[in-house]
Amino acid sequence: MEFKKLSAPSLKDLFIQQLQGLILSGELPMGAPLPPERELAQQMQVSRAVVNGGLAELAGQGFIEVRPRQGTYVADYRKKGNLSTLIAIMEYQGGALGKDEIRSILEVRRALEHLAVTSAIAHASDESLAHLGDIIAQLAAAKTPHEAAEAAFTFQHELALVGGNSILPLIYYSFKAPVITLWVRFCRLYGIESLCRNTEKLYTYLCSRDEEAVAHWVDTYLENAINGTQQIYEER
Repeated sequence: MEFKKLSAPSLKDLFIQQLQGLILSGELPMGAPLPPERELAQQMQVSRAVVNGGLAELAGQGFIEVRPRQGTYVADYRKKGNLSTLIAIMEYQGGALGKDEIRSILEVRRALEHLAVTSAIAHASDESLAHLGDIIAQLAAAKTPHEAAEAAFTFQHELALVGGNSILPLIYYSFKAPVITLWVRFCRLYGIESLCRNTEKLYTYLCSRDEEAVAHWVDTYLENAINGTQQIYEER
């Protein structure tokens, strides 16, 4: 077994993580002014270079905005955010998500999955679809919830790729951490077999290129996870 080198986060990373946490928890509400850089550096016992670099990165993520001659303020990241903002939200508190975040992720995933299956039916070759079947075999052979979740994610990511949309796989990958967490929870609640069954049924409709049936199935199993018989908001 080969072990990876351990590395500690830099002071700038810690500065960014602390402010992200204060903003996402609501302790620093949207519109709140931040102290000047010199004061922040003194309070957090870091250099102004650390503060300056951290604030620049937070501004790039949509968490703060710098208003010339006025100061630095907490931004409405829902309006000014980007993919980096989304990833930061996903990683907040180690990927522990509340009910609203889980519902939002599942609703967005439903929209993305409709695009993925429609594109795959229209553009994927028979060989590409056959490769998806190989991934389902890995899912069926999974021994642990985490192995099953990784295989299910690989299936969904590959499905996004074979449809030919160059941006969709990138969006899928940005959701990897929370989606893996939710699928692990699903397997613990309902069993690996349930996840495998859902994916196999989706695959069957894909192979027959039945756009109406596959769209209906996407709605069915994700609605079950959001409001129905296989909700995954809390572990039992």
